[in-house]
Amino acid sequence: MATQPTSSLAHPANPTYAGGETLGMPGLTPAFSPLYQQIKGLILKSLQSGEWKPGESIPSEMDLAARYRVSQGTVRKAIDELAADNLLVRRQGKGTFVATHAEQHVQYRFLKLVPDRGNLDSEGPAQREIVDCKRLRASADIARALALRTGDAVLQVRRVLSFAGVPTILEDLWLPGGPFKGLTAERLADYHGPMYALFETEFGVRMVRADEKIRAVLPDEAQSHLLKVSAGTPLLSVERVAFTYNDTPMELRRGFYRTESHHYHNALS
Repeated sequence: MATQPTSSLAHPANPTYAGGETLGMPGLTPAFSPLYQQIKGLILKSLQSGEWKPGESIPSEMDLAARYRVSQGTVRKAIDELAADNLLVRRQGKGTFVATHAEQHVQYRFLKLVPDRGNLDSEGPAQREIVDCKRLRASADIARALALRTGDAVLQVRRVLSFAGVPTILEDLWLPGGPFKGLTAERLADYHGPMYALFETEFGVRMVRADEKIRAVLPDEAQSHLLKVSAGTPLLSVERVAFTYNDTPMELRRGFYRTESHHYHNALS
């Protein structure tokens, strides 16, 4: 039975996989994960380095197969997983593109608060008010969440999202100072798309996944004032850490949600 040819550039210590396939990349140390997982890792490195930017197309499966010296089937399986992770988007007849938060169908990927009637699209875009935007030194808990050192520079943003004129979400965000140098309240207020799309286009930071903690709380005086609720009104507290590639934390967000006409919806599979 004929086997696929292996590259003379393949590392001699690399294992051979089913079908006689090896990863023909010089200088790589032996890896014993499935080959498509190694290809997935290499594509991720290209995404992380900015070789292919959000919204741009990536090379075809044939070109990637030639680049990595593996079969198209191996590349296809790697891309399938990246698409399932919402990092790539396949478009019939057009190719595969780097996912972006600017696309309509993923704009609200991390926002799980939906109206009791209708959906986010029918409700229309939120009215956004930037309450504060300032630079400060990270406290111990903020530094820990963002993998920084206590005292490192961070940017803190407070904003209110209203629907139909009703203040519904109050958010406090902390961002590492270095990657978001130059972000101001004016830039946030002037940008009319999703905040994560702004992070992509102007700061080269793409949020690819997030972890959340949810609990019920009572508002403090400032929260009551900004959300226009009484001190005894229960709120849904959602604390989120959002990560870019390579599991690097890039945002700590603490949201307080009114739920009289909205609910938290999460589809599990």
